[in-house]
Amino acid sequence: MPTPELEAVMPVEAPFRTEVTVTGMTCRHCALSVTEEVREIDGVSTVDVRLETGAVTVLADREVDRDEIAHALSAAGFGLAG
Repeated sequence: MPTPELEAVMPVEAPFRTEVTVTGMTCRHCALSVTEEVREIDGVSTVDVRLETGAVTVLADREVDRDEIAHALSAAGFGLAG
């Protein structure tokens, strides 16, 4: 049986990770807009935006599909590559 100390550091549920490439971002304000919109998706805990490459990594407590992310990006005025 694990000790209470080990139970405290063992993750209950691993986060789901989704990576996409966003088109149309040209500045820090764009990256902030993308972050804010994607963070509004139910279950999303972390959004990491790389402005220079357009890469966006989404961590959530459930699987988030590309359509959900595309919808959020559309609301911010951006799109998904590919």
